[in-house]
Amino acid sequence: MAQLEIRLSGFGGQGLITAGIILADAAIKEGKQAVQSQSYGPEARGGASKAEVIISDTTIDYPKVKEPAVLLAMSQEACDKYIASLRDDGILIVDSYYVKKIPETRARVYSLPITELARDKLGKVIVANIVALGATVAITGAVGREALEKAVLSRVPRGTEDLNREALALGWQLGREQLEK
Repeated sequence: MAQLEIRLSGFGGQGLITAGIILADAAIKEGKQAVQSQSYGPEARGGASKAEVIISDTTIDYPKVKEPAVLLAMSQEACDKYIASLRDDGILIVDSYYVKKIPETRARVYSLPITELARDKLGKVIVANIVALGATVAITGAVGREALEKAVLSRVPRGTEDLNREALALGWQLGREQLEK
């Protein structure tokens, strides 16, 4: 991997900033270079939100994602807003609960029931970000599972480690199943 640019997007309150921090942390734990940045709308919850992560084996010269190879869209608004910047040979991962209309793209598309799985299998929509992160990393190979799990467990609130470990495993399984299709 020379350099991998990833954009995690959705609406405020979905935990995508946290997911971006965890992903960058996992890359660093593996000895890679990583840069993470974030932005969100003026609303605390419900407004547009994105986290960007660049992972590289070598020095990262520019800290902003210009043309992501991977776009995770956890809302229709985010999908519509950021699809144009996704590389033609990129990967689009959408949460099928919130993204009902996938814009035309040349990227590989994975429409996954992320929020539904978090709600139905784990009983907590709040861990949908960790399910999404597990699926995204399983599909892209951005970092290894062990480093990702360590990063998740070091960043989640005390007392939620088991729930987040389950969410990560669920997302990882979902992502692996997509690759086997």
